[in-house]
Amino acid sequence: MTLGSSISAARKSAGMSLDDLSNVTNLRSSILREIEDDNFTHCGGQTYARGHVRNIATALKTDERELLRIFDEEQSVEKRTMRDLLVENSVMRQPDETRKVSWKALIAISLISLALVGLIQIIVSNISGSTSSDVMIAATTSASPSASASASEQSVFSTGQGVKVIVATTRAKTWLFVSDAQGRTLFSGQLPQGISKTFTSDTRLDLKVGNAGGVDLQVNGKRIDSIGGDSQVVSVSYGADF
Repeated sequence: MTLGSSISAARKSAGMSLDDLSNVTNLRSSILREIEDDNFTHCGGQTYARGHVRNIATALKTDERELLRIFDEEQSVEKRTMRDLLVENSVMRQPDETRKVSWKALIAISLISLALVGLIQIIVSNISGSTSSDVMIAATTSASPSASASASEQSVFSTGQGVKVIVATTRAKTWLFVSDAQGRTLFSGQLPQGISKTFTSDTRLDLKVGNAGGVDLQVNGKRIDSIGGDSQVVSVSYGADF
């Protein structure tokens, strides 16, 4: 039995419709229907998909570990094609049909590529011959990767100053997605336990927390009561007038 059919059977056994399950999990009925069809394309990646599975297991009072085990067997990265991964993470769209490329076009592309490579080599060779070693050393030094901090080390994310939310993983790690009122993504990824991130925007911040019981929130300087329990997926929004 696949993961989707297992979830469907558990839902029906619990006497719940897709709309009932949607109300409990805060997941759209269309997403739940796709999950029951073993389609995780619109879940936002494996991290979000695993969070959805945990959320569904909690709502249906079924074995979370067993559902995640089936998910890992069926949806592991090693067993999926690069196209599936790109489609799932919205890097590319699922093609309606396979396009045929003529051999003439392939030959033309190959010839153009070879010509460009040759031209680049000539330009680089000329530049290298006219540049002193001191300049080359300075350029190499200025290109050091230490010039900028990685996104994972960044602690403040901002698209304005109207509302300020601080997320602290006080009790456990969690995955987190944050966007503003215009739909711009400020953060998407895992937060380890024991750190905090600050988010600001002009009018509103929308948060989706994968482990609501593990985090503490502050909004505009006010500490917020717990937004949920352990492993619970919760979506919240805060505005400038909070």
